[in-house]
Formats: sequence, C-alpha cells, structure tokens
Amino acid sequence: MLRRHSPAAVLALCWAAVFFDGFDVMVYGAGLPYMLDDPAFGLDAATAGTIGSWTTFGMLIGALGCGSLTDGVGRRPVLVGCVLAFSAGSGVCAAAGSIGVFGAGRFLTGLGLGGLIPVCLAVVAEFTPERRVPLATGVLMSAYHAGGMAATGVGLSLAPAYGWRWAFAAGVAPALVAVPLLLRFLPESPTVLANLARSGRSTTGEGVAGEGVAARGMAGRGRSGERARAVAALVGREHRAATLLLWLASGCGLLLVYGLSTWLPQLMRVSGYGLGSSVGFLMAVNAGGIAGMLLAGWVASRFGAVPVAGTWFVLTAGSLLLLSVRMPVPLTYVVVTVTGIWLYSASTMVYAVAGGFYPAELRAPGLGWVAGVGRLGAVLSPWLGGYLFSHGHGRWGFFVFAAAGLTGAVAVFLSRAVRRRPAAPAADVRAGTATV
Repeated sequence: MLRRHSPAAVLALCWAAVFFDGFDVMVYGAGLPYMLDDPAFGLDAATAGTIGSWTTFGMLIGALGCGSLTDGVGRRPVLVGCVLAFSAGSGVCAAAGSIGVFGAGRFLTGLGLGGLIPVCLAVVAEFTPERRVPLATGVLMSAYHAGGMAATGVGLSLAPAYGWRWAFAAGVAPALVAVPLLLRFLPESPTVLANLARSGRSTTGEGVAGEGVAARGMAGRGRSGERARAVAALVGREHRAATLLLWLASGCGLLLVYGLSTWLPQLMRVSGYGLGSSVGFLMAVNAGGIAGMLLAGWVASRFGAVPVAGTWFVLTAGSLLLLSVRMPVPLTYVVVTVTGIWLYSASTMVYAVAGGFYPAELRAPGLGWVAGVGRLGAVLSPWLGGYLFSHGHGRWGFFVFAAAGLTGAVAVFLSRAVRRRPAAPAADVRAGTATV
C-alpha cells in the first residue's frame, strides 16, 4: 500500500542535508586564514589552492558517480552515503597530522558534497507539485548559504580561541544529526520504486506525495543508446554553438562560486582588512546568497532567464572591482552582501537559461552536461587563487574573478543570439531553475 508523503516534510529533510553540505564546503574558506597562520602545520597558499582543487575534483567525481548510482540503489541510500562521506572527511581533516592527510580528507569530503545537492534537487522535484518546484528549489538552495553562514560563525568562534581543527571537527555533526533523520523519515524516490516494481523487488511501505508527482516520478530512464544520441545532438549543428557558450557560462559561474568561497577572506586581508573582519565577510556574502536565490527566480519569471543571468554576471564583476578598493568596514559589509546576491544566483540562472533553450527531449542531458562541464571551473578556481597568492599577486584575484563574471555575461547573451529555435514557454524557463 502506497503512503503519501508531505512535500514540506521532504523539503525540510533535504534542506537540513543541504545546510550541512554548505557548512562543509565553506568551513575550508572560513578556517583557511587561521591554517595559513599556523606555523606548526606548514600550509602555504599554493598548497592550500591545490587542496581546494582536490575538494572540487572530488565533487566532480561525486556528482558524476552518484547520478548513476541512484538508478541501482535508490536516492535515499546515496543521499545518506554522501552525508557520511563528507562528515568522515571533516573528521579526517580535524585529526590530520600532515598536509597530505588533510588533503585526502578534503577529497573525501568533496566526494560526498558533489553528490548530495543533485540528489536533493531530484528528490524535492519529485515530491513537489510541478507548479511549486521553482519556489521549492529556491528554498532548498537557501540552505547551502545558511550552512555557509554557520561555518563562518563556527570559524570565528572556535578557530581564534581553540584552533582551526575544531571548526572541521564540527563538520562531523551531519553524521550524528542528519543521517538518523533521513533514514527514519525520507521516502524513496517514485522513480526508484517504479524501477524496483518492474524488476520484481519489493516496494512495501513506500509511496509518493502530492499531485502530479507519481506521473513525473514514474518516467523511466532512457537506454544508453538514447543517451548517446542525446549527447550527440547537444553538440550537433543545431545546438553546438549555444551548448559551448552555456558550458563556458557555467564554468565561469562555478569558478566564481568556489573561488570566492575559498579565497574571499584572504582577498580581503590583502586589501587591508583585519582577520576577524575578513572571515566575517564570508558570512555576509552567504547572507546575500540566500536573498539572491529567492530573488533571482522571481525576477527571471518576469523578465526571462537570459537577461537576468547576464545582468547578474555583470553586477558580480562590478561588485568585485568595487571590493578591490579599500572602504570603511561597515560599507564593505554592505558591498560584500550585495555581491552575494548576484554571485551565487548568477550561476544558478545559467541552468534556467539552458532549461529554456533545449527542447524537452534534450533538456535533462543538456542540463546535466552544462552542470558537469561547469564543474571544471570549480576545480580550477581554488588552484588559481593559490597560484596568485603564492606569487604575491593576491590583489589581482579581484580582477581575475571580475573577468570571469564578464566572460560569463558575454557567453549568456551570445547563447541567445546563436539559438536556432523559438524561445521555450515561460513555464519551461522557470522549471530550468530546478537544476544546480
């Protein structure tokens, strides 16, 4: 007998999981200034950047691997496994006796972090009435930035008094808090239940939630040959130019997100701000990110995803250039918060653009490849910041990241100019925001 599950309850459980995801991503940036000031650990800027890239490379592998793994074992076990992986990685980092062990811990953390958000987005989309998916997505992604703010608060409160290791030790909490809740209350995906039923395995005790969910969830996955043809179509003559531009825009967006998540405190320190204020700016930029996630979808529903994504990239670049100028601390907090509004939702709006560009049969693979190729920007950005700081060019980071914002804007606007098909309906464009 199928049970009905509350979309709000599913969203709340996934919100908690994404909160801890954001915490474990941002704790590295929050703790990094204190780690660099710890002579006993011996970390330098170049190595710190390399470790940041290990983390994002682990996220790339996790995102790609978990997508296939959910087909066989279900979304709930994969989600729980992701939480356990990044919690264990934080524990390794807290206890690490060498830089190599610490880097291995961050790579393990990345494996779990990379798989969690795509799985949570899929679960929320399946258990939410279709007309409310964009709103539910915005609420879900606000958890990431709330977790980032919590990581900054932990860094500011624990690292100065007790050392940076305690900030990473706090990252073990998801295994103790979120995992029992997910195992007890999170329902399995309707898609997985349908696959289990077709294979003759039991689906006892599971069920689906609100209106329209069962129909969306029961849609089966395409065969490997169909997926290969879809990928070929993405880079075929009709869609090639726009696809390449969307890949570039996604890469620029994630370069900004992960570059500044790692290096913003250090960028502010080389601009003359104190250590406490520099770490506090990471909290401010995440506060802006929460507001931006909720604002961007609403504005895009009125004016379209392309102008919003392109404009958000331009505003991000302008804000970063402004931050390169030393200002009074209160004014700087305002500018950093506003930067967060544009910064994080600009990359999300790229997916909304892609969702509105591709026809229905290519939308899923199109969004998957836009997100996957964009991860290369996430892998590059921590290393890039480390290279600049290790060569004494830390202040150039503002200009390098601003250039990424302008490049992303050009790519987004050009993607509309080269498209060969009519614009998708507004509802499809809004639905595109459901993929991150």
